[in-house]
Amino acid sequence: MKSKKVLSLLITCAMTASMGTTVFASTEDQIAAAQAQKQEAQAGLDQAQANISGLESKKQELESYLSELNSQYNELTESISQLSTQAAEKEDELNKVKVALASAKKAAIKQKEAMSDRIQYIYEHGGTTMFEALISAGSLSELLNQANNISELSKYDRNMLEKYEATQQNIADQQQKIEEESASINTMLAEKGSKQQEVQNLVATTSDNISSYVNQISASQEEANALMAEVNNADNDIAVLMEQAEQERAAEEAAAQAAAEAAAAEAANEEDSSDYSEDASSDEDYSEDESYDESDDSYTEDSSSDSSDDYSEDDNAGTIDDDSQYTGETEDTSSDDSSEDTSSDSSSDSSDTSSSDSSSSSDSSQGTYLGNFKLTAYCNCAICCGTAGNATASGTMPVAGRTVAMAGVPFGTKLLINGNVYTVEDLGTPYGHVDIYCSSHSEALSFGLQYADVYQLN
Repeated sequence: MKSKKVLSLLITCAMTASMGTTVFASTEDQIAAAQAQKQEAQAGLDQAQANISGLESKKQELESYLSELNSQYNELTESISQLSTQAAEKEDELNKVKVALASAKKAAIKQKEAMSDRIQYIYEHGGTTMFEALISAGSLSELLNQANNISELSKYDRNMLEKYEATQQNIADQQQKIEEESASINTMLAEKGSKQQEVQNLVATTSDNISSYVNQISASQEEANALMAEVNNADNDIAVLMEQAEQERAAEEAAAQAAAEAAAAEAANEEDSSDYSEDASSDEDYSEDESYDESDDSYTEDSSSDSSDDYSEDDNAGTIDDDSQYTGETEDTSSDDSSEDTSSDSSSDSSDTSSSDSSSSSDSSQGTYLGNFKLTAYCNCAICCGTAGNATASGTMPVAGRTVAMAGVPFGTKLLINGNVYTVEDLGTPYGHVDIYCSSHSEALSFGLQYADVYQLN
């Protein structure tokens, strides 16, 4: 009967452990799925950030090219302005040359007409004039002077005509030169204008391309933000699932321990019942084998029993002989058993006390034991703290390997965790939850969720 009950209790423990293992395995599967989802989101985030980096690089190249185009456009605009000024000046100069040329042509024409008139006059009246000159001349020298005057006049007319013709040719050459320069300026103006239009078209195209890259970067950034949110959600889910797994493991261990204690208690009860039955059987044997020694006036027993059974047997034995007297040896035996039990209990209490003192001494060597606390990690980035580079709540700058956050104890409290000494310098978690500062976000993520015994050193 006893073995069957123990076996049933063992089967119950095994079933409880199996159910806990099944639940824990399901939680582990959920954690694995969350980690796979996080890895997938992280891969997508890395790709999105790489795309953003590439788009930013191309955008910067286009912005540099656009800056060069704007410089070229400004240079062309300035050059066109200068050429336009030169063209206007050449146009004014050409107009002046045209006026001077027209004036020179008129002067030459007049000179030709005057010269022609004099030649015609001399030709028509040449004989009469010479005769009159001979008659009127008082002397030969006067005659020669008059002839010389006529010759000088003719020479002057020829010189003036040549001068006017040379002036006219010079003006004509100057006009041709100005016209050629003006044509060259106009050609350059046309070329500059065409180049300016080309640069302007390139500026517009480049600006459109930059706008396109800006839109692509914005879309990629939104995608990256969404993936970052997925990664953060996966981290939160993993943390929750790990905490749930720890709770399930603790519940499983508690259930297994409770089942084991129940089995042990049941086994102890069965053993007590068996011992009680054996004691009862021993008492019966005792009643049959007992004898009364009249010479010694003492009561002899063949088997031992507890004090309550002895008294019961003594009552029954009193009916054997009216003249027999009880010597009280049974009571003395009971008293001896009681003293033995007392000494045994005292020894047990002394052992327990020494064990407790030893445990207290062990705890004192490590500080004051606070309990088995939950451990997480954080860093000084915008994801963990909202903004990056903040000081702690105590006013110090956080340091990896020293700074932890936990409410319920004063700032400066020293905590011994897994052999490392930390200082409480920040808030953000309740008492029983220690948040350990790390130097980077990746270290904080890899830390995950843990549990450890925590001791207070001061």
